[in-house]
Parts: sequence; structure tokens; C-alpha cells
Amino acid sequence: MPVKDNPAVTVLVVVETGSNYESKAENGLSHFLEHMCFKGTTKRPGVTDIVKELDGLGAQNNAFTLNELTGYYVKAAKKHFSKLFEIVSDMYLNPTLPVAELDKERGVIIEEINMYEDLPQKKVWYVLSELMYGDTPAGRSILGPRENIKKFKRRDFVDYRKKHHVASKTVVIVAGDVSRQTVLQEVRKNFKDILNGKKFSKPTVRAHQKSPGLLVHKKKTDQTHMVMAFRAYSAGDKRVPALSVLSEILGKGASSRLFTRLRDEMGACYYVYAEHDEYTDHGVFIISTGVNVSRTQEVTRVLLEECGKLSKIPVSSEELQKAKEHHIGHLYLNLETTDSMAEFYANQEVTTGKLKRPKELEKAVRMVTAKDVMKVAKDIFRNDKLNLAIVGDISDPKAIAKTLLFK
Repeated sequence: MPVKDNPAVTVLVVVETGSNYESKAENGLSHFLEHMCFKGTTKRPGVTDIVKELDGLGAQNNAFTLNELTGYYVKAAKKHFSKLFEIVSDMYLNPTLPVAELDKERGVIIEEINMYEDLPQKKVWYVLSELMYGDTPAGRSILGPRENIKKFKRRDFVDYRKKHHVASKTVVIVAGDVSRQTVLQEVRKNFKDILNGKKFSKPTVRAHQKSPGLLVHKKKTDQTHMVMAFRAYSAGDKRVPALSVLSEILGKGASSRLFTRLRDEMGACYYVYAEHDEYTDHGVFIISTGVNVSRTQEVTRVLLEECGKLSKIPVSSEELQKAKEHHIGHLYLNLETTDSMAEFYANQEVTTGKLKRPKELEKAVRMVTAKDVMKVAKDIFRNDKLNLAIVGDISDPKAIAKTLLFK
């Protein structure tokens, strides 16, 4: 993606695999492998060779594992583009996976798991996945369970790479002031030996829900952290622009309905927001907040009430316009850097296979009507799509379950 006159360039290599592609026995392997790609390559065998070289270029580098993709990126001054490209491709294609480092990294990842277990704002998302998707790949943690991390062997990583790190599942994104021709030259030079193989798919995520779902993870905390979630639409669905506007109206910005009601009027929370996540074959609309345990039921009622209003009463033209402008403004603000732009296009490529520029997305949002917003609200704000995940010191989950109902 050419970005004229930008002094920085980002090279991002993405593979179409993540926790949703793992079997139960493999759960956590994608993320563990992501860590291991920094531990030496055939060209850079030392454990710190990669990071030392990148530090010497003044570069930023990182990697991330999600449900449906894993990414490795480097970012630095554009004069270093060729070297950046060579380094990140070397990491991706030629990791040595030394056994001694595997054993050390187990401890690192187990401590990462422990860290998130101690953070209720993070833990609640794992509770939500379990609630909505159960004992399936989509319902399991990206990090995997401790028992898996402890037992993985080097052969597991080698086999997993051969299966997934192949040409048909690999996407290379460059964002910066670099020509298309220059990028293609680097791809041909550095990826000429990439493995070819079958493009393995993941299990389809299917919904089997008839009534509201509730899952409480009891933990002594100062706050109850809760995520209310509704089954929604996959990436590329024509209703996504209306869903974006709906999330703005409910919980994006300090003048959104939930922020005004819960924080300004009730003083019930510090944070509350709404958003929607889209994947290749499913999606989820979420509302997240943290409240005093004594107000959990009260806030649950208010969330349902505010959702219900949007399925019954059309939004005003003024509120609709404000929501659109807020969404569009943040769409562009979130693309100010080359790394954010690279991730923006990588996510589209993996989830839909079609790239839409910001102007196209803006146009779709501007076309959303109040009727469109009400239509998607009626479709998703239903008892057979309603779920609530909670982490907190809840003494009576049954009382919350009675509250969790659209009437």
C-alpha cells in the first residue's frame, strides 16, 4: 500500500492460521510458534541476533496471534526497506526452533497465561468465548492451556509449520513510500523457496442457541467485569456498515447512549463501550463495562433497556449523523501510521479476500439510514442471540440469569 512521503515503512507477513485452526491437542501452538520465530534462523542462529539487528536499524518489531491469523511485522525508516523485508521473511521462513529455547519459552508463555488470569478485564473475554462457542476451536484461548504448553515437542512445531506456513496461506503487506515494483522484486527474491501446499481450512463456527446464555467466573475482585454479547454478522456482510453505526450510537464516544446513561447519569462505571468483531464465518456485537458487584443486576437491566430502545424507536437524524461522523473520523485517525494501515488491509484480505479502501468504507457508512440501524438492532437484540460473561465476586448468578431477558 503506497503511502507517499511517509518516512516510515512497515513490512507485515501474515499467515492464515490461528487458534481457530487448532485441534484441542494443538491449542496454543500458533501463539507459541509466533514466539519461537524470534529465537534464531538458519541465517541468524543466535537467540538475540534478530532483535540486535533490528535495534541497530532503529526498528520496531512485534508479532501477534489472533483467532484466524498470525502476523509478524517490522517498521523502520524507509531507507532500510530491503533489509527489513529480508529479516522478516527470514524469521517467517527459516526459524530453527532450538529445543533449549523451546523449554525456556514455555515458562514465558505460562507466565503470560498467569498474567491474563490475574487481569479480570482480560479474563472475561476467555469466559465469553467459552460461553458462546463451547469446546470448539473458537471457544478456546489463543494462548492455550498450561498442560499443552508444557507438553509440546519440537516436532509439533515443525509439522504445524509445514501444514500452515505455505504460499497459499501467506500474505505479505507493505505500507510506506515504496513502489509496487520494488515490493514485488523483494517478494520474488525472498519468498522463492516458500513451501507450497494444500490450503487447510478451519472448522466452521456454528451457532446453537435458543435462549440467553450466562457464564460467571467467580473471582474476588473490586469490580464486576462483564461483556454482553450478541451473535451478529461475518466480515463482508452487507449489514456491517449499519452495525458500525449502531455500535457508535450505543457505545463509542463520550456522548454515546451508554456512556451518558451509565457513567454521566448513574455514576455506575468508569468505562463502557460497544463494538463488533467480524470473522470469516461469524461475528459478535459486544458491550463491555466494569461495575461494582452490587450494581451488576441494575446495569444488566439498563444495557438491555438501551438495546431494546434501538430496536423499537428510530434514531434521530442528528444522532445518526453524529454517529457516522464519529465513525468515519476514527476510521482515518486509526490509519495514521504505516503499521496500522498494514494491519487494516491484512485483516480484510484474510477475512473477506477483498480489499476496500477507506473511502469505500466511508461511502457505505454514509448510506446507512435510521431504518437500517433499527433493522439490525431488531435482528441481533434477541434472547436467542444474547449472552453475558462475567468475572467477579458474584454470589447469586441465578438472580442475574432472571434479569437477562428481553421482554
